[in-house]
Amino acid sequence: MAWYDEAVFYHIYPLGLLGAPKQNSYEGVTHRLRELDPWISHIAELHCNALYIGPLFESVGHGYETTDYKKVDGRLGDNADLKEFVAKCHDKGIHVILDGVFNHTGRDFFAFRDIRKMRESSPYRDWYCNVNFWGNNEYNDGFSYDNWGGYNLLAKLNQKNPAVKDYICDVIRFWVSEFDIDGLRLDAADVLDFDFMKALRVVANEVKPDFWLMGEVIHGDYSRWVNNGTLHSVTNYVMHKALYSGHNDHNYFEIAHTQRRLEGFGASGKSDFRLYNFADNHDVERIITKLSNKAHFTPVHILLYTLPGIPSIYYGSEFAIEGKKEKSSDDSLRPALSLTDFKDALTKNPATALIAALGKIRQETPALSYGDYKELLLTNRQYAFSRNHDGKCVVVTVNNDDNEYPMTLSVYGAEKYIGALTGEEAVVQNGTIQVKVKGNSGEVWIPCADTLQSDPPKRELPPVTGAAAGSSAPERKAPDPVKEEKKEAPAADERERKEPAAEAEAPAEKPDTALTEARNEGIIEGLQQAVIALMEKNGPVTEQMRRDVYNNTHHDSLITWIKSFR
Repeated sequence: MAWYDEAVFYHIYPLGLLGAPKQNSYEGVTHRLRELDPWISHIAELHCNALYIGPLFESVGHGYETTDYKKVDGRLGDNADLKEFVAKCHDKGIHVILDGVFNHTGRDFFAFRDIRKMRESSPYRDWYCNVNFWGNNEYNDGFSYDNWGGYNLLAKLNQKNPAVKDYICDVIRFWVSEFDIDGLRLDAADVLDFDFMKALRVVANEVKPDFWLMGEVIHGDYSRWVNNGTLHSVTNYVMHKALYSGHNDHNYFEIAHTQRRLEGFGASGKSDFRLYNFADNHDVERIITKLSNKAHFTPVHILLYTLPGIPSIYYGSEFAIEGKKEKSSDDSLRPALSLTDFKDALTKNPATALIAALGKIRQETPALSYGDYKELLLTNRQYAFSRNHDGKCVVVTVNNDDNEYPMTLSVYGAEKYIGALTGEEAVVQNGTIQVKVKGNSGEVWIPCADTLQSDPPKRELPPVTGAAAGSSAPERKAPDPVKEEKKEAPAADERERKEPAAEAEAPAEKPDTALTEARNEGIIEGLQQAVIALMEKNGPVTEQMRRDVYNNTHHDSLITWIKSFR
């Protein structure tokens, strides 16, 4: 067993949470990381034992255009601040993983700057993909190069170059020796070279016992990434989509079908195939915003914490704050927050109380980390399954209907069950329990021989509503004065990196936006049709499979998907 097998994650986007300026002036250091100290205690109170935080290192703007891998972004603090922060997390029993942005760098990165200066004679000309000195770009460099997502601000590293591979491996070793981190979330892992990821896994095995590698992957056969040779886990975007649409459409078949497909990649409880589950993150709209019925916040999170995988909560969503993309901007998804604005949330905010209770249940119920999965009941509006481990059967029930629903469910190994959230009791008769599941709610039924350290008192589970939780985040703190000569350009990807136009030199004339968008839409549609055609060659294509393809609007992910058929 490794620490991540029983992890419950909290996710922080620090540049947003701490209200850092959008553009890096590279002038001095502001020690904002020190403001995170109260959040460490808050994370522990939610019964989260792991933290994913990032990006943290020197960059131009949003953090994914890295300028220096070995220097904490001056808008957040310095290396000493990060080292102290990680130590404080460890003191609270919280493991820390950082964002590893290794697919691309910013244009201010030392190797790219050298190419701009030395051109063909630069020793770093092969550090980037397809550098062409007969080409040009909007920055008028006099050469072109591959990028991520169509943004030349994000220059794609040549991961097949041994020098690049060695440099990134040394960066990981530095982060472990300097900051004592426990793992990495690899940005854009769905377009990383597989041999490169294998090299990172070798370093992970070397630097620290149980050092964890998790990759950002949207679609595809997750087992291609999650195995003993590459990564320990990837982001479970297919379940993320199923969680909100399965409730909005009153269609638990979608969630159950998604879990069945994932079971085909790696049977839960019988392998190391554990995906990183989430209801929202820094790239997608807040779950309370996506839900048509805000009361579905409760069954969504019960499923998040009990389905196979590793659950994660994005900062602020434990308060049920809203967050909607506006004009292709992620700003409202990444707000500055102060814990003082959420005083007594554990006792007064139903959403926060629910998240804390589920965290406690998760940590005290091994079957939710190691148990296999068995479907017990399924309708459009009701769903029940068990997680079975070490001779014990934990049962999960959820209901997306407004009305109460009775269930008779098969169990074993105990004479009585207790609802971990409400304290209700269910006596086993003839190998079954009969329970009533409240409307827009759910329960985790624990066998009496395996009850929690402190049994829950009998109580009602209050519904979560946008109004009760607070409909939006408090107003953002004003950033420190900085020179912001130009505004960011909007992105066009669900997990996009917003591309700031501000840089030392002015870009060339901008292309017509409407034409560019039309061209991009045509490319995406063509790639989607190519995926469908390849699927049809392999066998029948269901409507669900078609929906999965057409819901994927990410260029690089579709390319990777096409390559996976070869």
